[in-house]
Amino acid sequence: MSHRPSSGLAAVSTALLAMSRHLEVRDVLKTIVASARELLDAEYAALGVPDDHGGFAQFVVDGVTDAQWKAIGPLPRQHGILAAMLRDAKTERLADVRKDPRFEGWPAAHPDMSDFLGLPVKDGEETIGALFLANKRCPKPQGSCGFTQEDEELLSILAQHAAIALTNARLYERSRELTIAEERSRLAHELHDAVSQKLFSLRLTAQAAAALVDRDPARAKGELQQVAVLAAEAADELRAAVVELRPAALDEDGLVNTLRTHIQVLDRAHSAKVTFDSRGIRALPAAQEEALLRVAQEALHNALRHSGAGEVDVALIRRGQGAVLSITDNGRGFEPRAVRRAGRHLGLVSMRDRASGVGGRLTVQSAPGKGTTIEMEVPGG
Repeated sequence: MSHRPSSGLAAVSTALLAMSRHLEVRDVLKTIVASARELLDAEYAALGVPDDHGGFAQFVVDGVTDAQWKAIGPLPRQHGILAAMLRDAKTERLADVRKDPRFEGWPAAHPDMSDFLGLPVKDGEETIGALFLANKRCPKPQGSCGFTQEDEELLSILAQHAAIALTNARLYERSRELTIAEERSRLAHELHDAVSQKLFSLRLTAQAAAALVDRDPARAKGELQQVAVLAAEAADELRAAVVELRPAALDEDGLVNTLRTHIQVLDRAHSAKVTFDSRGIRALPAAQEEALLRVAQEALHNALRHSGAGEVDVALIRRGQGAVLSITDNGRGFEPRAVRRAGRHLGLVSMRDRASGVGGRLTVQSAPGKGTTIEMEVPGG
């Protein structure tokens, strides 16, 4: 009796355990794709989640190196066999995908594939993805497919769990968006009720001081002192509201995981390779963590949008009780002194303000043609 069903259950179990541990759908999808490839003994496996514009919002592969994936280029479009699986919602088991009339070719760097097994990932009647494998590692008689009916059944089980993972992730994201929207609405009402009242009082008090300044300077002085008090209270109200707007991901995932997730998204979205390294980091005061995150986001935006860099390396390393964040790119660089006047355009002023605002410091090292390194150090608590 074959041991394949037992190994199939183990692979499904691995995928289910991954789903229970992660809220990030991409981590779950990677586990499912790797499990499918190992279980069915295929060279390649992939899972694509379509967007609404003819492409894929997510496309996870296994069996392809990072260098090969970069060389292949942009994510595939919804065409050929992939489009057929999404449109017709039926399983495709082919002896040679290249001979199928729907085959439309692939990029030059794409690995060569022959036998093919693919099926749609469905949530009820909705097709939400396509899971497929290629090049089964087994002898194949001329003109026959290496994938079997048993393979098809096992892949169908994994596809059902892929649907669960995707649906759960969508529900989580929608719930999170609603929570954020509700919180912002609450803060908007609080700002209106508290700050606007303070500002209204401040305006009336300033008008009273202006009316008294000539005929009763002493009373005018008292009113102006009250203006200063009201202005300080309004500033405190605003500051308190800003603190409440601390990114939700920081509280839920911590600085390291929030940065890692952000950088993974940027690495997929841009042609430049974006990497992240973290060592020895422990929890920092909330204000310092938020400042580090905001500076990282601003520096990454500059590197990816303006520098022409092919590589951007981000590191967050413990130093004493605090931490050092560095963002290094191999882009065109600039002369720091020459752009000081234009610093606001590059976000350097706001980054320095964020660093100094939490007792930290920001340094910028760059030269034309030699890339840029932005480093921020915070003291910890």
